[in-house]
Amino acid sequence: MPKPKVLATRPLFPAARTILDASCDVEYFPSAESASRQNLLRRLKDKEGLVCLLTDAVNEELLRNAPKLRIVSNVAVGFDNIDVAACTKRAVVATNTPGVLDETTADFAWTLMMAVARRLSEGEALARSGKWTGWDLDQLVGTDVWGKTLGIVGFGRIGRAMARRASGFQMKVIYHDAVRVAEEVEQELKAEFRDFNSLLSESDFVSVHVPLTPETRGMFSGPKFFRMKPTAILINTSRGPVVDENGLVAALEAGKIAGAGLDVYENEPFIFPGLKRANVVLAPHIASATVETRTKMACIAAENVTALFRGQWPPNMLNAEVLKDK
Repeated sequence: MPKPKVLATRPLFPAARTILDASCDVEYFPSAESASRQNLLRRLKDKEGLVCLLTDAVNEELLRNAPKLRIVSNVAVGFDNIDVAACTKRAVVATNTPGVLDETTADFAWTLMMAVARRLSEGEALARSGKWTGWDLDQLVGTDVWGKTLGIVGFGRIGRAMARRASGFQMKVIYHDAVRVAEEVEQELKAEFRDFNSLLSESDFVSVHVPLTPETRGMFSGPKFFRMKPTAILINTSRGPVVDENGLVAALEAGKIAGAGLDVYENEPFIFPGLKRANVVLAPHIASATVETRTKMACIAAENVTALFRGQWPPNMLNAEVLKDK
């Protein structure tokens, strides 16, 4: 019996390839450039499975060009690149890779927070420039992290991982979420609930960990920045469109907030020129970029695909209704 044909838009890691290759006939694009839209659509015509990334738009156009497609497996937790409703309409299972990058992303949010607070990018640039003349009392002075107030917007797995790390820095933790967590969770993490505006006004650091939804798109806009302390620092490792970049730049230029650390952007890979300033640390969407985590993500995506072709329910379905009658 022939193996099901699968297309992967990137080479993937060896461990994930081993999983896929054992039960599928897989074609791998060797690079992002090779996965051009035209090439992707052309090669999907006879494929039953697709392993893709956040940069690959799975929409009506793609689905029309893939009449045999049965599963789309996103190598990511987020899935705003997938039109899940369109997949459901065409009986295509959509999956993601939740739960695998929580700790790594929290680590990186802290990396950004520390880097902005202690002006690390400016310091490294000075050290590399050959213009450093030695220690001085007020040279590149930043702000302490320990003992401050950390405001966490979105108190899911990553938000809670942030709270756990904050205890080691003797920080006060406040959080906002659409749904308040159970009292025992608040007690365990020593976290206090706040409405959104109160969190903004109280926090020294605001770290964003919400999914991109119609409700969270533009959640941080001009008026919200003006509610923050002029000494506050914004950290975003969630999704770029959660933050209105024009509003953020205006707030930074007006001194309404002190700085920002960003790993995601409104229109990736484009970075708004006004963000390229000394008090903003910029990273190229690498919060989950460790060998361990990215390998696990790819393996989960591979297991989602192989489960379906073994006649099982993929463990991380976004539209289980596709299989409920099968």
